[in-house]
Amino acid sequence: MMFAQYFGLKANPFVKEVENAALFESKDMRELSSRLGVMKATRGIFLLTSEPGCGKTTALRQFADSLNTAVFKVCYTALSTVTVMDFYRGLIIRMGEEPPTKKVLMFEQLQKLIHASFHEKRVTPVFVLDEAHLLPNSVLDDIQIIFNFKMDAENPFILIFSGENSIRNRLHLGVHQSLRQRIIGNYHMSGLLRDEVSDYLSSRLSYAGAADPNIFTEAACESVYAHTNGLPRLVNNLATASLTCAFAQNKAAVDEEIVYQAARDIEI
Repeated sequence: MMFAQYFGLKANPFVKEVENAALFESKDMRELSSRLGVMKATRGIFLLTSEPGCGKTTALRQFADSLNTAVFKVCYTALSTVTVMDFYRGLIIRMGEEPPTKKVLMFEQLQKLIHASFHEKRVTPVFVLDEAHLLPNSVLDDIQIIFNFKMDAENPFILIFSGENSIRNRLHLGVHQSLRQRIIGNYHMSGLLRDEVSDYLSSRLSYAGAADPNIFTEAACESVYAHTNGLPRLVNNLATASLTCAFAQNKAAVDEEIVYQAARDIEI
């Protein structure tokens, strides 16, 4: 990025590749972290929803990286457009075993693996199903069966559904009532608050080495929020485009007009 040198930055501040320690601690992230912290003790099924671009996957990565690998085993998958057999096969492989060929055998093997991990190894499996809104009904039907232990008397696992708002609507259908009743925790992410955008932009610029992290004027920050509604992915895209426009015009700061031009360029 040519603007990086112009603004004295080591790299583009608004990329996805940011260390967990440098992630901005928004109200969304704090609240989600608190609720997921409760899940570590209670275990069971958790539902995380948001509009696209709110930072669900980033938040889940931070949560996964925070877990003690001696007592938690994370099994992450974003491949949600699968058959029931593929779903079972994928979970068994992520648990470190080779799956058999028949569904009934995979069912038994997966339950045994979860039971043995929790009761014998004292390691809680943490299954993260990203893009869960794409899961077919057949998989949702089987999830309520495969994660039923001792006649639903215990939860030797953590299962996190993460997806767009439509998964919440689907789970409210009568056919998924049993699964919905098993969800013991949930959170809906809404993005950055209006008064968080300025601090977010400054924190990312500082992370990238800016001597003065206040490159975006107050009016520019307001404009960024107005165009993106605080969705982090859109904020990152618009901030990058704004820095590019400011560089092209030899501006020392990003003002409201620059943000407007950048938003028009990337069609936000």
